Amino acid sequence: MANRITLADFFSQHGKTLSLEHLNQQVSLERSLTTAQLNRPGLELVGYWDFFVPERIQVFGNKEIAFLDSLPDDDLYDMMTRLFEMDVPSIIFANNLDPKQMILGRADEYGIPVFRSELSATDFMGKMNELLSSEFAPTTNIHGSMVDVYGIGLLFTGRSGIGKSEVALDLVERGHRLVADDVVKIRREGTHVLIGCGHELLEHHLEVRGVGIVDVRRLFGIRSIRVQKRLEVMVELAEWQEGVDYERLGIEEEYTTILDVDIPLVRLPIFPGKNITVISEVIALNQLVKIYGENPAREFQSHLMEKIKEQSELREYLSRDFE
Repeated sequence: MANRITLADFFSQHGKTLSLEHLNQQVSLERSLTTAQLNRPGLELVGYWDFFVPERIQVFGNKEIAFLDSLPDDDLYDMMTRLFEMDVPSIIFANNLDPKQMILGRADEYGIPVFRSELSATDFMGKMNELLSSEFAPTTNIHGSMVDVYGIGLLFTGRSGIGKSEVALDLVERGHRLVADDVVKIRREGTHVLIGCGHELLEHHLEVRGVGIVDVRRLFGIRSIRVQKRLEVMVELAEWQEGVDYERLGIEEEYTTILDVDIPLVRLPIFPGKNITVISEVIALNQLVKIYGENPAREFQSHLMEKIKEQSELREYLSRDFE
């Protein structure tokens, strides 16, 4: 998880999306953002500062500006001085509003960057919150390969050299889409959604032992890749071992936890000749069926138990038939 990001980095990436204009360009943008939260200083403008959080960007909309315009110059001067003394990272005026020159002058003195956006305050805060939440989302790196198979994000893990990249390459050749290989960056969005993507230096490249690095996008075209994908199932590859009791019915589902989110885990034993690619497609399709509220394994078990019950009742009836 990113602990901080500078205003310069954030607005260079997202300034166009947010329709931002830097009004006091002589002020440096090297200040850091440390939280994804924003604030509209309504209560603070009327003098209530008890729960003010200075680490948040301050957003001014029509109501705030109308109130500031109603203040005498001395009161406005004191109000903005109090705000800037809190060392807020930045203030932003929505609705393409023009702040008074006195506000800009005080911001310059305290080194506070001031921006203006064409968006309404509501729209701006919605987009800004989404972007900041992504920047500050919890993240982790996992060694493996991730592929979008029939719309299901499968993450293949296992020891080095077991064949994760080869499985991913085979799936791409069959028309599925590579998300990442070798290092998969996982971030949590909200409370229960995991998003996987590739490292910027490795994106859309595969390492095939004996061949080397291959560029999947160049070899298979733009349709063979995805920038990111929701992670829905982890597939753990391991060598087949005699005597190990592997799951055969799939009734008892196993889960693993990444960034405090539980996702289904499939332990897949492999040996020479076993078609892991087709099995991976079945795993994805089976997950789709479960998403739509069906569970074939449990339905089979229920049907089997009904048949056993019927046979038992028939045998009991015949055992009492003496005619």
